[in-house]
Amino acid sequence: MGRLIAIEGIDGSGKGTQSARLVEALRGRGVRTGLLQFPRYAATTFGAAIGDFLNGRFGELNQVHPQLAAVLYAGDRFESRELLLSRMTDHDVVILDRFVGSNLAHQAAKLEGSQREELITWIEKIEYGVFQLPRPDLTILIDMSAGWSRELVSRKTARDYTERTADLQEADTPYMEKVRRCYLEIAKVRPDWRIVPGICDDGQLRSIEDIGLQILQLVEAGL
Repeated sequence: MGRLIAIEGIDGSGKGTQSARLVEALRGRGVRTGLLQFPRYAATTFGAAIGDFLNGRFGELNQVHPQLAAVLYAGDRFESRELLLSRMTDHDVVILDRFVGSNLAHQAAKLEGSQREELITWIEKIEYGVFQLPRPDLTILIDMSAGWSRELVSRKTARDYTERTADLQEADTPYMEKVRRCYLEIAKVRPDWRIVPGICDDGQLRSIEDIGLQILQLVEAGL
């Protein structure tokens, strides 16, 4: 059964780019490597509902309780469970562009204190316990500032789930900063998480190549 490597980060942090680069690099080293991206907007019933949520069909971001939103994302992965297990069987490594970590950070960022901790525990119980999803062997967090997130999202090409330049989450920069901080809180207390800076000390973007090299080194160290 292949190892699971999850790439996490706020919107615009470069998860898709780095996931694709990592797959290419590992395959170039002879490692059988698969890729799976979440949410699977066009492939699952829950994925389509996530698209509706992000386009405002169910109300504004603060009008949908995070526990309910979490079920949509968990359901998308549950529908994809057999596909994921199949990829793990057929490959040495499977790279995940977003996974359970995204659900934890995005939903928990809407709450504070004990409510936040209770929601994190509940989401993990649903995803790993009830839905029996496999846990990643390594989760890599690309840490990107909310300001750069907004700028990089504006440069994205059209997506299949929205006609907007930025969806509800992407357009809310203060919310993105809360998600970033929540990601960091989670990463710093979990031994299977690693943080890769997306910006330099002077506030400028690190190069795609530098970030990719650091990610590859972290993955190879665990193979």
